[in-house]
Amino acid sequence: MTAPDAPAPHAQDLAPYVRQGRADLAALVALESVSAQGRMLPETADAVTALLEAEGFTVRRSPGQVAPILLAEAGEGDTTLLIYNHYDVQPETPAELWDSPPFTLTERDGRLYGRGVSDDKGELVSRLAAVRAVRAAHGGTLPLRVRWLIEGEEEVGSPSIAAFVEAHAADLQADGCWWEFGSISEEGRPVVSLGLKGIVCLELRCRVSDSDLHSSLGAVVDNPLYRLSRAIASMRDDAGRVTIPGFYDAVRAPGPVDLDALASLPDPRGPLAGSYGVRGFLGDADAREANRRTNFEPALNVNGLHGGYGDAGSKTVLPASGFAKIDFRLVPDQDPAEIVRLLRAHLDAQGLHDIEVVELESHEHAARSDVAHPFVQAALAAARDSSLQEPVVHPSAGGSGPMHPFVQHLGVACVAMGIGNVGGRVHAPNENIRVQDFERGVRFGVTFLERLARTSFRCP
Repeated sequence: MTAPDAPAPHAQDLAPYVRQGRADLAALVALESVSAQGRMLPETADAVTALLEAEGFTVRRSPGQVAPILLAEAGEGDTTLLIYNHYDVQPETPAELWDSPPFTLTERDGRLYGRGVSDDKGELVSRLAAVRAVRAAHGGTLPLRVRWLIEGEEEVGSPSIAAFVEAHAADLQADGCWWEFGSISEEGRPVVSLGLKGIVCLELRCRVSDSDLHSSLGAVVDNPLYRLSRAIASMRDDAGRVTIPGFYDAVRAPGPVDLDALASLPDPRGPLAGSYGVRGFLGDADAREANRRTNFEPALNVNGLHGGYGDAGSKTVLPASGFAKIDFRLVPDQDPAEIVRLLRAHLDAQGLHDIEVVELESHEHAARSDVAHPFVQAALAAARDSSLQEPVVHPSAGGSGPMHPFVQHLGVACVAMGIGNVGGRVHAPNENIRVQDFERGVRFGVTFLERLARTSFRCP
């Protein structure tokens, strides 16, 4: 790579592009593209296609298992940027906990509210606004090639993406990939992630009879909720460490550069306590340990435990069945299929043969990019230039997504930089972004695109 000697990115007024971006966001938020329920997915793909085509993109549409996949391309130049986003959203339930209609973009107290306003429609349109501004500054053309992959299945595990990326690898070749999320700290520092954890989602089921029984029979008939509780309790300790034999055997240890990155990360505990009222942290983790676990450690989560009677008052019943939903967040080199096998063996060893293990959605492998990669360094420089602050760099985010096929089949480095915030309530009622962060996201996008257009990633 040769370093750019060109002057800093142009300082054009971005206000018109921010306003247009907000209008685009309002239109997309109004489309209830809930992939888990198959709602308005073709309609939202149509709307995104129209937005892209209006900015000079050629858009190809392919069927996915759940929703259409869009592959768009525009511009020309020595550098090729691949962008990944998704247009589907989580269900809005419980709707009664929203302070404004979930599918109406609403502004109050410096924030924009609505389902998908952060994850991921806000990210998508802030990038589109940046493309619009750069095109205008260059006489209507993009000074680099942009390939944009946008799916509608991310919130249900991206079941089509791995095969799609492998089949279309030649069409997706790029110098690097700008991933679909990211955030900005309370102080305005860009928070950048270079990887994602893998995930496997499971349901544990137990049945002891064909119908509910009188609770007096608890003297002689086992209880499915007890069985499930015993199973869950056997899988991790009080500090959160997974106790399934062999679970950590394949974990890739972080390297010295990865561990050095922890020193510059802010303490995540204060913002979590302040924004969400978190009352404590596993194992009384200090700041460094909390960041180490978030970036480099796998985890087990219990998403819900269900069965029996839950309404007002009492009902003396022994439930016939129950189920628990869990997920494992995995790190590089852990194989989701192997984790399921290890769990089954562990339950059998505990005498819990009657616990059925059912895999939900699509599992995903972990992925992580090298901070020294030239594309990563270009992204960090753009974050620094656009914010005038040093970015916060996480070697890996704590969340999951379909990044692994991009790293495996395309060999690209991936950088997640976006417009979220620690109080953004993603996947929850009152999902939001800060107005100023949307504007900052557009500014970063312009700075990033301009820097990439001036950068050669080909060695002389």
